[in-house]
Amino acid sequence: MAATAVRYLRAAGAPAARATRGARNTRPGSGRPGSDRPGTERPGTDRPDTERPGAGPGAGSGTLPKADLRAVREDERAPVDPAHFRRVLGGFASGVTVVTAPAPAAPDPGERTPARASSAAETGGKPGPAGFACQSFASLSLEPPLVSFMVGRTSTSWPRIARAGVFCVNVLAADQGELCRAFAVSGADKFAGVSHRPAPVTGSPLLAGVAAWIDCEIHAVHTGGDHLIVVGRVRALDAAEDAGDPLVFHRGRLGTFAPVDPRD
Repeated sequence: MAATAVRYLRAAGAPAARATRGARNTRPGSGRPGSDRPGTERPGTDRPDTERPGAGPGAGSGTLPKADLRAVREDERAPVDPAHFRRVLGGFASGVTVVTAPAPAAPDPGERTPARASSAAETGGKPGPAGFACQSFASLSLEPPLVSFMVGRTSTSWPRIARAGVFCVNVLAADQGELCRAFAVSGADKFAGVSHRPAPVTGSPLLAGVAAWIDCEIHAVHTGGDHLIVVGRVRALDAAEDAGDPLVFHRGRLGTFAPVDPRD
């Protein structure tokens, strides 16, 4: 909801000590390289059983050692080369979406924030809708119906989506590569010449010709290194009856889907 996003905006940039308070209820993840896509690998998943707390001497006492959890300091660096990390994780193919949010309903003319200035620059002087190309989208839960996407903390579109408190995920079709490229740039009017209509519940831009769409309210926002993990509660969704192949992103290139068995 909007309140969740506002709480995030107020807390953004907080020192690492603040993150420590919730560290016991979190587990580490990792970012997906290439076009700001988080990945699915988790550090430590290949550890032998003897390295887990309680698996060594004294495990039979019934008392597990206290986990040594703390916030990551800003001066710490990843144990792998970033370029190598991006190259390897880029081998994971994904679909392509455009995440959109509606324009502010009644902007305060006296308020001038970086996000609002970016919005005005992209729409010829007045705040307009927000949107960005996103490959890091996934379904999360069936009950309740939740989805998630990841966005870079330096994104200029995200603060506007957070303030709206709602968003629509537009799943691109194979013939919408140019639309993806248009929403992957910053500083331009991304919606110029793009046909869209309001999503039924949130009013977020629903782009014409997409293979599917998911209309959501922001449910929660979590930190994930240099990205944010945004969880949305689904309010409405649908797929095109004549939807063809999806747009696919792999190793820095756009493509489409081909079945392994031609009979499928």
